Amino acid sequence: MENNRNFLIAMALSIAVLIGWQYFVVSPRMDAQRQAVESTQRADGSLQTPQTPAGTDQTQTAAPSGRESVITSPQLPLSEDRDAVISQGRRIAIDTPQLTGSINLTGARIDDLRLKNYHETVDDTSPTIVLFSPEQLPNGYFAETGLLVRGKGPVVGAATEWQAPDGATLTPSTPVTLTATADGLTVNRTISVDENFMFTVEDAIVNGGTAPVSVEPYGRVVRYSKPEVAAAYVLFEGLLGVFGEDGLNEVSYSSIEDDQKVAHSKSSGGWLGITDKYWATALVPETARPFGSQFLYLSGQRPHYQTEFVSDPIAVAPGETATTTSRTFAGAKVVDIIDGYEETLGVRQFGQLIDWGWFYFITRPMFHALDYIYKLVGNFGVAILVVTVILKLFFFPLANKSYKSMARMKTVQPKIMELRERFKDDKQKQQQEMMRIYKEEKINPAAGCWPMLIQIPVFFALYKVLYVTIEMRHAPFFGWIQDLAAPDPTSLFNLFGLIPITLPHLLMVGVWPLLMGITMFIQMRLNPTPPDPAQQMIFTWMPVVFTFMLAAFPAGLVIYWTWNNFLSIIQQSVIMKRNGAKIELWDNMRGAFKRKPKTST
Repeated sequence: MENNRNFLIAMALSIAVLIGWQYFVVSPRMDAQRQAVESTQRADGSLQTPQTPAGTDQTQTAAPSGRESVITSPQLPLSEDRDAVISQGRRIAIDTPQLTGSINLTGARIDDLRLKNYHETVDDTSPTIVLFSPEQLPNGYFAETGLLVRGKGPVVGAATEWQAPDGATLTPSTPVTLTATADGLTVNRTISVDENFMFTVEDAIVNGGTAPVSVEPYGRVVRYSKPEVAAAYVLFEGLLGVFGEDGLNEVSYSSIEDDQKVAHSKSSGGWLGITDKYWATALVPETARPFGSQFLYLSGQRPHYQTEFVSDPIAVAPGETATTTSRTFAGAKVVDIIDGYEETLGVRQFGQLIDWGWFYFITRPMFHALDYIYKLVGNFGVAILVVTVILKLFFFPLANKSYKSMARMKTVQPKIMELRERFKDDKQKQQQEMMRIYKEEKINPAAGCWPMLIQIPVFFALYKVLYVTIEMRHAPFFGWIQDLAAPDPTSLFNLFGLIPITLPHLLMVGVWPLLMGITMFIQMRLNPTPPDPAQQMIFTWMPVVFTFMLAAFPAGLVIYWTWNNFLSIIQQSVIMKRNGAKIELWDNMRGAFKRKPKTST
């Protein structure tokens, strides 16, 4: 029968998509997260790059504008003792509501930064997240700004020794002013920071010489360790930026390793940096001054990734002072904060620092709906339940029409069965007569697919929100669910923790995945048992397959699916009863578990 064949094809494709998603997306992501957790538990974080006794390369690179410039770093011995490295240098402490760390007075670079309010695990006593680390460490990661003189290299850069007031501490209410002198120029650098994650660097350049000087502001973000990244197509992690009218440009770690350099056309307005799943670093050059930029992979003695910009020259006459201002974002990708910087500071398309994906027109509204309700109820899990109800109400007319059509199909089942028997040797005639009945009864055979089709984009939008937004990270529900962005930590196969054994991911089938499978089974059994044996097999085993597959998905997503199934069961039952269709739940369930009699040959 044509309907059966189409149904089988549709179900096979659906299962193939979900299985592919599980093995090519979810499983690699779980492995990456596991490796990342294991790496952070080592003495000094992940040691992802080859260790060599020497320090940083002194690399000459082509400036983004096409000119030759030299952005160098001093030769520093490699170390694995973070505390020792930090204690050896002259530093200014950073203390804000969100950040703690220090600025290295050698180079005035921000290379020691922790996020106060974010921990490695759901346990608040676990270590806070380390964002920046000094260059001497294997996982060195820092942001630096400076000034170049054409043909001479940095006038203030990585090796510059800055002077600072004794006991100075950078806080939102107390900016710090550093001073450096080189080649007849005196640079007074004022660094300020807001309550969140944005640093502002203002350089006042005083020309104390007798000849005019042309300086070019530059900035760079340097990362020595290659982090574990998520599976492809789920989330972008790597080097990115917005460059004027050209918009967003993203280059993965693997791509820049192959290309070595990706240069961008000169632009006015934008930003560039490196992003992780939840954290990011971004340089924001002075908006009014055009800048060139490039992404680099420098495969020297210590390979590292670098995003950098060089702005157009600033002419400083003898005895005159010129100023230039840039900003550095370093912190968590909180949606409201990121959007706030775009609006208040005029940072072009800064909201794209968060990877909303191609279907951002669904993903962003989904997040804002969840966030709005969360602020009312105080729990993201409850917010998911409320949003599910709102979505059911929104799509009620379509779902109602679909369920009515399904109910009418049940009332004509006796006629359909009689047709199959009468024209069992003439499939074409059987199909024609069935279509005639559907037309007379105003039944759409495909109507039953609409509830599932509606659920698919919502499912993926919610998955994206749970996966990419830091607001969902470590967000608790109730009971054992302490992180909606992580899978249900319980498992049927160790009796939900009663048996102290470690299970493979495949057997981590928790309470919520089981509830999801049960509700899916009940929902499918509301309909009459398909006469075709292949359909019967699919209807029987699909809830089991989905239970195992969704067990590895974020708990928040499984809670949504379970709750949606439960609401659909109620909705479908009420509509079927109103349309006079028999609810065959118990009969179908008994039939599913009833042993079939053996046939004699």
